[in-house]
Amino acid sequence: MRAVSTKSIAALTAMAFAPLLTGCVSVKTPEKPIEINLNVRIQQEVLVRLQRDVEQLIEQNPEAFPQQPPAPGGRAQ
Repeated sequence: MRAVSTKSIAALTAMAFAPLLTGCVSVKTPEKPIEINLNVRIQQEVLVRLQRDVEQLIEQNPEAFPQQPPAPGGRAQ
């Protein structure tokens, strides 16, 4: 009969208990759907369209929107 060393017994014991020490991993779908908020981009697009429409309206009706020359300080009054 062959003698079993203490290191071998410790290694076998560690391998036997290793599966018990691993954690349980579970993957579940969320209860609520994922929501992505894109309001900022939509709002910016609307503002750009409005600005273009206003610029076009001013160009087509210059008498309704008189342009004032800039004040000496560089600011319009």
